[in-house]
Amino acid sequence: MTAEELKEGKVLLIDKPYKWTSFQVVNKIKHILRHDFDLKKIKIGHAGTLDPLAMGLLIVCIGKATKSIETYQASEKEYTGTFVLGATTPCFDMEKPVDKTYPTEHLSEKLIRDVTKQFMGEIEQVPPIFSAVKINGKRAFDYARNNQDVEIKSKKITIKTFDITRIELPEVDFRIECSKGTYIRSIARDFGYALESGAYLSRLCRERIGEFSRADAIDIENVREYLTNN
Repeated sequence: MTAEELKEGKVLLIDKPYKWTSFQVVNKIKHILRHDFDLKKIKIGHAGTLDPLAMGLLIVCIGKATKSIETYQASEKEYTGTFVLGATTPCFDMEKPVDKTYPTEHLSEKLIRDVTKQFMGEIEQVPPIFSAVKINGKRAFDYARNNQDVEIKSKKITIKTFDITRIELPEVDFRIECSKGTYIRSIARDFGYALESGAYLSRLCRERIGEFSRADAIDIENVREYLTNN
């Protein structure tokens, strides 16, 4: 691939590793473009942040392809992952330790599968306090880190699919297809409440964005070779 081809526009499908930030992925690719292709000022960006503790598909747009970022961000997403029932954390995932535990004796496979129906279709969702949602010009996580209580307004999202793929309590595996702006961590919180227990997210992988699949994504360590040989 030549520098001119990259400037004309390239979409990279990256399989983001666990504990990498989306920014780190973009920064690594930017470094390759600068040092291997002498592209010092080329535009580059990703189409939808993945939390550091999440894995999976990250779309990175280069050059003129950055004009399509908003289109990709608006696309339907598919996730797989694991909820741990009977406990909660302040951020609804494993970034912080468990703060409360709840009963699980009443949980059955039928109840767990039945409760998923409450989340189908268009629903109201409150984003996590540990998120990048803006409140009065500041990110929600800035308030959270300073132990400040703020009200986060709910927003409408759409859940197309919510399948339970494994139940081995306290763990429950899932597959969710959803609209832009859906927080799977918030689904974990609300799923626990609906079960009259608690839940947090212990694993998350983004499998699909629109028509783009993780199955077609490349490992971040192979990006240099891919750009050089394609």
